[in-house]
Amino acid sequence: MSSFAYLATGRMIALMQSLSKIRVVCHGQESLPSGSIIFVVNHFTRIETLLLPYHIFTHTKTPVWSLAHSSFFEGSMGSFLGKIGMVSTRDPDRDRLIVKTLLTGEANWIIYPEGRMVKDKEAVVSPSFFGLHLGRQRGAHTGAANLALRTEFYRKRINYLLTENSLEAERLMNMFQIENMMPVLTETTWIVPINLTYYPFRARENVLSTLARRFSDKIPDRLQEELLTEGTMFFEGVNIDIRFGKAIAVAESLTSSLIEQDMFSLQRIDFDDILPSLPRLRREATRLMHRFMTDIYGMTTVNHDHLFASLLKALPLNRISEIDFRRRVFLLTDLVPGKTGIFCHRSLETSQIALLTDDRHHKYREFLELARDTGVVRCAKGVIQRISANLSAESEFSRIRIDNPIGVAANEVQPLSLLKRRVRWLAWMPEILIRSKVVDVLLRQANEQFDADYSEFHRAGESREQTVGAPLLLKGSSQKLGVVLVHGFLAAPLEMLELATYLQKRGFWVYCPRLRGHGTSPEDLATRKCDDWVDSADLGYALMSTICSKVVIGGFSFGGGLALDAAARLTGLAGVFAVSPPFRLQNISSRFAAAATTWNRVMEKIHLHGATKEYVEIFPERPHINYSRVPVAALAEMDHFMNNLRPRLADIKSPTLVVQALGDPVVKAEETKLIFDSIAAGQKKYTTFDFNRHGILAGKDSEKVHGEIAEFIDTL
Repeated sequence: MSSFAYLATGRMIALMQSLSKIRVVCHGQESLPSGSIIFVVNHFTRIETLLLPYHIFTHTKTPVWSLAHSSFFEGSMGSFLGKIGMVSTRDPDRDRLIVKTLLTGEANWIIYPEGRMVKDKEAVVSPSFFGLHLGRQRGAHTGAANLALRTEFYRKRINYLLTENSLEAERLMNMFQIENMMPVLTETTWIVPINLTYYPFRARENVLSTLARRFSDKIPDRLQEELLTEGTMFFEGVNIDIRFGKAIAVAESLTSSLIEQDMFSLQRIDFDDILPSLPRLRREATRLMHRFMTDIYGMTTVNHDHLFASLLKALPLNRISEIDFRRRVFLLTDLVPGKTGIFCHRSLETSQIALLTDDRHHKYREFLELARDTGVVRCAKGVIQRISANLSAESEFSRIRIDNPIGVAANEVQPLSLLKRRVRWLAWMPEILIRSKVVDVLLRQANEQFDADYSEFHRAGESREQTVGAPLLLKGSSQKLGVVLVHGFLAAPLEMLELATYLQKRGFWVYCPRLRGHGTSPEDLATRKCDDWVDSADLGYALMSTICSKVVIGGFSFGGGLALDAAARLTGLAGVFAVSPPFRLQNISSRFAAAATTWNRVMEKIHLHGATKEYVEIFPERPHINYSRVPVAALAEMDHFMNNLRPRLADIKSPTLVVQALGDPVVKAEETKLIFDSIAAGQKKYTTFDFNRHGILAGKDSEKVHGEIAEFIDTL
């Protein structure tokens, strides 16, 4: 094979990937050993047969060849596959070629021991390997293990014969065309398991499948399936996690005395001779295959589809409410990272609050759409009905990627025993316990997050007492209605304590979340984005909606903007109120900052030159709570948030109250009136108070504002 052709084709594949929406992330490549390597990989699509050799080569700098099904070598395609290092499974010299190139260090190899592209994982990792489960799918092939053992067998044999029988050693070297003995003498043979996980996996009509049908009346089912799957991945996007496992030293499997007798025999042994130690070698190959297949399946990069699908399959009943289902998956996301010994997709390593609120990342929505389209569930009036017959792991896998991708996702969880137990445990848990556990997890996450942020960003002499920034939960006398109170920019939950206490005395549950970056130091706030603040407010809603039948969300100043944002996104909200919410950052009074010239400079920096982590001195109304420095980067984020909120105010349909002080020196009354007029709710009210301060929820006559808010809540 021409090395130039190999490298040129690799560059073409890299270009193809860059033009597609395929995103590849490699893990564990830093621990790849030197030497001769057979990479054993789970097989799912044809994409990996093109991309995987290129990505392995970028790390090892050794050409990577692989076996491919013989049907792909028909016509001109065979020439192309040959250039990128593929060998037909029906090539009569394939085994000799693999052993030869491994011994000489000419190439490493990729082998797909599953054979077919999707396997029933329970069949592969269960005793059905030995034929105990009749009718089950065949297990993985031992070919990769056999070839690795044969390579190391001949490596050790040649090394031994160099001193004990030089003529036989020379004959073997000629047979394998070994010109340089250094790789044979100094290297060893390894098996490296690799797991490939695709997410999201979808198969839809796409450009490739449409064109194929347009120009051909008869498309084989196999080709049609591949056009649907690979075409969707190429044009719509997919994340491919390539995870390299711990290398297995093949030499450890050649220590049996029976094997050593053949390996160190002075007699002539030809490549295809049947050796006395062959039964033992086969047992060792089977043992190796069990080991690397367990490693491969154990390295699955678990994603949302895995959690949704496995839970859906494990449910004891065929009906469940959507919110109950989503709560159970949320609890799974809390149990998975770091607690089940599995690898997680990066989307599971961030906040999962959206699963309980508006699903703004579309994880649940896309799963449900796929489950409905493939006939796994029916959904009506907030209730999921599972169609069990369509979610069976016993299904024939020839077209399961198209017909039942939900079954494929559930199937990939089967070898992950600890996760599977967690799934079953949550699937069978009564709903009342699920709600209780969700509350516990949300409170724990909020408190742990604050403790970690406070520890990292505490600044002596500037940070307030930790009690100032801690989230507040006040228990009410009735679970009919709960209230979420969102504090303002640069403030902390303590800012809302007086109103929270007032509402608690009226029997309401009240929760005051901490917005990320607050209650710690300005350096913390400088690192936060809009999504962090939205997640903080949504955590409050998720908590209250789990405890109480109805939820009202309200906020002060920028917190009022976050409350209105929640009302524009969340369905089922009983009501929303906003106290002194800003409409545009540039129209906030310059009295917010130390001087008008400073404020104008900040506005210019945000809108013309981009935000940096510079800070501006301000005069806070409540210095025991508020920061006295504001990061320009955080102001830019707040500006971005409010710009995005304005056009969505018309989406607010929940009953709404807007409260404003006429003499507010920071947010002008005409600004909040613009907000009020933009809200589309049929039931809304705008109330003003003749106060000359911004913070009207505390201090003199604040009980009047509290009373107005309580009266609004009572109407709900």
